[in-house]
Amino acid sequence: MDKIVVKGGRRLEGRVRIGGAKNAVLPVMAACLLTRGVSVIRNVPRLKDVVSMASVLEELGVECGWEGDTVTIDSSRLSRHEAPYELVRKMRASIYVLGPLLASEGKARVSLPGGCAWGPRPVDLHIRAMRELGATVDIDHGYIESEARRLEGGPITFSAPSVGATANTMMAASRAAGRTVISNAAREPEIVALADFLNLMGARVSGAGTDAITIDGVDEMSPAEFRIIPDRIETATYMVAGAITAGQVEIVDCVPEHVESVALKLAQAGVAVEAAGDSILVKGKKALESVDVVTAPYPGFPTDMQAQFMALMTTARGMSTISETVFRDRFTHVPELRRLGADIKLDGSTAQVGYVEKLSGAPVMATDLRASAALVLAGLVAEGETHISRVYHIDRGYEAIEEKLRGLGADIERMPE
Repeated sequence: MDKIVVKGGRRLEGRVRIGGAKNAVLPVMAACLLTRGVSVIRNVPRLKDVVSMASVLEELGVECGWEGDTVTIDSSRLSRHEAPYELVRKMRASIYVLGPLLASEGKARVSLPGGCAWGPRPVDLHIRAMRELGATVDIDHGYIESEARRLEGGPITFSAPSVGATANTMMAASRAAGRTVISNAAREPEIVALADFLNLMGARVSGAGTDAITIDGVDEMSPAEFRIIPDRIETATYMVAGAITAGQVEIVDCVPEHVESVALKLAQAGVAVEAAGDSILVKGKKALESVDVVTAPYPGFPTDMQAQFMALMTTARGMSTISETVFRDRFTHVPELRRLGADIKLDGSTAQVGYVEKLSGAPVMATDLRASAALVLAGLVAEGETHISRVYHIDRGYEAIEEKLRGLGADIERMPE
């Protein structure tokens, strides 16, 4: 098991390139189960979650090949319909195979998923959607067992926007009989990317990016080639890295409009954010102003940036309030930030973050993916050394984060525990 060691105090400067979006590539990989043949996916980040999804697909008889940032997925020999616990427990997104397997094979047996340790994130919306499309779904000994001769389209309304459930329903409905209309659908860019890929495969999906998505089912789909969009959470994380170190960081190969909510909050804190084409220039300053944040589904402030922004607010003058409305118990990073000297008080789903003159390096433990990033960011400005253990979490969503930060001037390295 590795740890990351950060020596704080260095101002970040330079250019960093953003990789493909983890939360876009995972459903796109699963969507390859909807057809037979070889699909080619480009701009794929080599992350633990992507490797885990490839392992799930290979368990189903699919062949996955890597060359640089290109993955080929050959579903010609898809022969099994079970995603076992040993693989699914590593990553919640494994449930993405449920809808495509049901649509193409007429049956699926998928273990209830694992993933980050914080809080319950139930799969009820996925199960309810499959039932509303005509499948029988039972939970048996920790597995979702489902069957359908052919799925039937119809109206589906989510009680709350869910990226995972929206994606699973889109994939299943692509080969269902008739029309499916998803109301209160997730609007995230990753949903738009999945719709684009499905349409390249021959699906008929419209309305992605709005809260009402229409899918007219087709009988057959074909393999396709696709390029994954840039990762907006990685983009925003490096924006905060530039801000927290009072640095000047140019972030390239990104989509500025995907991170507008984060850019707005940084600007309110006094950070200069300049977007041009596919790049963003962040110019930090030493005296930041406190800013209140309320997380919300896209296009609101992303829950996946709450921990990183909290790290930034520990260095901002005044008192900031951070309210978590998406996953209300997503605060496992708070005790670890306190170990670095942060002044944070929790009251239910709200954190009050006070200003401290300096953070101090200490041994801390990563508890989930985005908490890991928050601890790295805090370590960049903490006095002395910060030792972050259990960094396998960070490898699920950030490719070579220590190398990219080192390229910007950070004193950071990975070493065995």
